[in-house]
Amino acid sequence: MNHDLSIFFSTESIIVFILVLTRLAGMLASAPLFSTFPTPIQVKAALAALTAFIIYPFVMQTIDFAIPTNLVMLTGLLAKELAVGLMIGFSASLIFTGVQVAGHLLSVQMGLAIANSLDPVTRTQVPVVGQFYLFIASLIFIYLNGHLWLFSAIHESFLSIPVGLNFELAGPIVEKLIALFSSLFVSALSLAMPIFQILLLMTILMGFFAKIMPQMNIFMVAMPIKIYVGLSLMAIMLPPSAIYIMKFIKNSLIDLNGIFMLR
Repeated sequence: MNHDLSIFFSTESIIVFILVLTRLAGMLASAPLFSTFPTPIQVKAALAALTAFIIYPFVMQTIDFAIPTNLVMLTGLLAKELAVGLMIGFSASLIFTGVQVAGHLLSVQMGLAIANSLDPVTRTQVPVVGQFYLFIASLIFIYLNGHLWLFSAIHESFLSIPVGLNFELAGPIVEKLIALFSSLFVSALSLAMPIFQILLLMTILMGFFAKIMPQMNIFMVAMPIKIYVGLSLMAIMLPPSAIYIMKFIKNSLIDLNGIFMLR
């Protein structure tokens, strides 16, 4: 019994625990929700430490790398684990970025691009329509247990990108990441396109009326109409948009989790 306990307190196990904790810390620093809401740093640290304590015994069974004998090697290992965690969290955050892009396109067409609010993630001003869709996506992300998908992706990543410097970023992983990034923005355009097309058609019609009645500033008169029409279309399209966002987030989480699965 004492011999079994000594395994978990050996130099190798402590270093592996620190490396697992570093990868988790990178994910929590860039993942949606965890980096969005003002969660106390103590809570994030405790969550990362508890999760690392659960995961690292399984990682211990699959490791095959030389224990670092100096600070330079240890720093390299920590930098690599932090980069992998940041990559996973950043990939998940792009799901919300895609939704924000859809809202930004609608803001421009509605004439609300100047109405901005503070984004708690980037600390920059973003259009209110994009922020509205971001809140809907956040609620759906929680409903789908997206945080559990992220921890599952972290666990799978230790098999496809093992601990240590003797690894290679396999071609299929890079290919799946590129496919995920491209699909996110295609889905964002698909989300905005039904309302965007109607608003664009209104803009074209306003241009025709401006030519027919040049003495009337049609763009200034019709601008409030575009806002009312845009908001009305958003309200009408809210149920199907929420269903689309749910499918979009679910498929993206499945794709993100599948990137690191060995097949």
